[in-house]
Parts: sequence; C-alpha cells; structure tokens
Amino acid sequence: MSTIVLVNVSGPDRAGITRSVTEILGRYGVRVLDIGQAVIHNHLSLGLLIQIPPESESAPVLKDLLFRTHEMGLQLKFTPISEDDYELWVNAQGKERYIITALSRSITAEQIHQLTTIISENGLNIQGITRLSGRFSLRHPPERPRAGVEFQVRGEPADAAAMRLAFLALAQDLGMDVSFQKDDRYRRNRRLVCFDMDSTLIQAEVIDELAREAGVGEQVVAITESAMRGEIDFNESFRRRVALLKGLSESRLDSIVERISLTEGAEELIRALKGMGLKTAILSGGFTFFGRRLQQRLGIDYLHANELVIENGVVTGEVREPIVNGQRKADLLKQIAEQEGIRLEQVIAVGDGANDLPMIGLAGLGIAFQAKPLVRKSASHAISNLGLDGILYLLGVRDRDV
Repeated sequence: MSTIVLVNVSGPDRAGITRSVTEILGRYGVRVLDIGQAVIHNHLSLGLLIQIPPESESAPVLKDLLFRTHEMGLQLKFTPISEDDYELWVNAQGKERYIITALSRSITAEQIHQLTTIISENGLNIQGITRLSGRFSLRHPPERPRAGVEFQVRGEPADAAAMRLAFLALAQDLGMDVSFQKDDRYRRNRRLVCFDMDSTLIQAEVIDELAREAGVGEQVVAITESAMRGEIDFNESFRRRVALLKGLSESRLDSIVERISLTEGAEELIRALKGMGLKTAILSGGFTFFGRRLQQRLGIDYLHANELVIENGVVTGEVREPIVNGQRKADLLKQIAEQEGIRLEQVIAVGDGANDLPMIGLAGLGIAFQAKPLVRKSASHAISNLGLDGILYLLGVRDRDV
C-alpha cells in the first residue's frame, strides 16, 4: 500500500534546494501530488505532498531526505496523511474560488488582522497569499508608496453583502481598499478598459473650471445641486449649465487645459494596459475639446464625450446631441465591446460619479474610483486610497510584470 506524506522544508534560501530534494525522491519513484514554494526575505518554505509507492518503504526515503536537508542547513518536517484526509482535500477543489485584493499605501499587521477576521467570519479559507507590489527601501522610501497583496480563498461567503460593507469600512477606518472577485477565466483576460474623464483620468470637473473662467461658477453649482436633489434630470441640468458659458472665448479653454493635472497613476496605468494589449476608451460627460488632448497624450483608442459648440472662436452655449449621460456611457461601452468582439465580462469600467454607475454595473469589473459614498456602495469594487495604477493589482499584475 502506498504512503502519503506531507514534507515541509524551511531555512535559508539558495540555488539548488528543490533540485536536491527531488533528486532523492526520484530515486524511490515518488509521485508528487502537490507542491508549493515561497521565499520571504531570503528564507525558503518548500512544501511537497508525496505518494511513496508500495515497493518503496517510507523510512529510507525520509531518512535520506533528513540527511540531505541537514547537510544543507535546512529544517525538515514530515506529516503522514491518511487516504481519507487526502480524499477530503481533493473534494474541496470543487468549492468556488475567489480573489481578495488588499490595496494601501503600506500594509500593516492591523489591516491584515481585520481583513482576515472578515474572511474567517464568512467561512472562507485562505489557500494562498501573494505580494503584488515591489520591494521598497526604508532608507529612501518612494514619494507615493503603494502596496498590493492578493489572497486566494475558497468557499462561499456567509453573507456577501455584509462582507462587502465590512470591506468598505476598512477603506474608511484603516486606509485599505479591498476587492472581492470570482477567480474565473475572465479575471486575467480583460481586453477593454473604459474611463470616465473628469475627476477620474484628470483631477478636475471641466465644466466647473469653465464656469469659473466665465464668471458663472455659483450659478452652475446651484444647477448641479438642483439636479442632485432630483428636481431636474441630467440632460436638462447639463444644457442649462452649458448655456451659462455663452460668450466664453475659445482661447480661455486652452488655458484651462494647461492647468489641469492628470490623476495619480493615470499615465503608468495606460502605458501598462497598452503593453498588455488592452484597448482603452474615454466615455465622458465632459467635453471633446479636452478629451481629444487627453486622448493624444495618453494614446487612448476611443473617445466619446460632449461636443461644445464653438463658432468664430466663441462658445455659443449649446451642446450637440446626443448628450453623453449615464445611459449613453453604458450604451457606448456595449457598442465598443461588440465592435472589438469582446465579452462584457472582459470589460473594465472606471468612474467616480452617479452617471458612471450604469457602465460600472455593466462591465465585468466595475470600479468606483475616488468616488462619493453612494457610488462606492453601489459599485462592486472601489479604490479610494491609491492612484489609478492600483487597478493593475486587481488584475493580478505584479509591479515586476510591468
């Protein structure tokens, strides 16, 4: 009868350890049922679940392993596994798999404790933990540090809605965003990313900047607040705000373009996405005048925004139809996906406002970025503590990959 043994090797890492261990196992015709290895700060942990065939007794195998690891200055631990326990472990692979990603400027023990408490309370079992972010110097820390850690878990959450609210609380209380995704074939096969522009790719609401330039800032704010109270719909409020811009010189628009900054991580994210072969799009309730400049600068594939009518170098106070509102954004996302032959599950949508929720809800990965509380609660995923390049961690991309 064959024997099943869990072998754990630990100690200072150096080249050739796995080769040396498997050399001995190979002599005895051992079968490797599972294997895993991790190195943290030059300290190795190697685990092998092995099946020793009936014709090879376990004692000589383990004795040879013990001598070899001792010679290499390593610790060896072995645990017999019953066939019943092995079968239980095999059957567990039918459980659903999820990815939980933690994002922060730096990861603390308290953050991990709170996160893993929520995981445990929801009946999920951690199968693996991977650091996605690169190493950084304590003597010369980066100006804008970022940390990403990925947890691979199995099981079904006891209460998915309550768990997500608990994750949102971590973002507010401990400065750590948490994403919960199904570990399926679409997660690592995204092909299109659609962005809102104002307060997402850029650090401004362009219509507010235009209003200040035209001296009608207070009136525009009053219309915006009325729309937020539900007194007028988005299209009507948008037309009224644009009407107040009548007479603004086109040259003033250029000065606004010059002073608007990109959001942290925007250039790095777009560069990485292009390198990975993903298509990108701007779907904005802002204006094409600004969107085209941004499209050229970042190399965005698609742009859909509102066309501000300018005649003889002056803003007329009109906007060409159709207005890009929330539903229009969702329709455009679907249209681009169909044109590119991309499933909606392979689409990422990123935005900060309520009018981004339709496209965020339609996409396979919808992200509320630096959004208001209502939008964060309504979206499946939220990033509030890192720049846009934190999205790469949600795709399982490590710093060294880009």
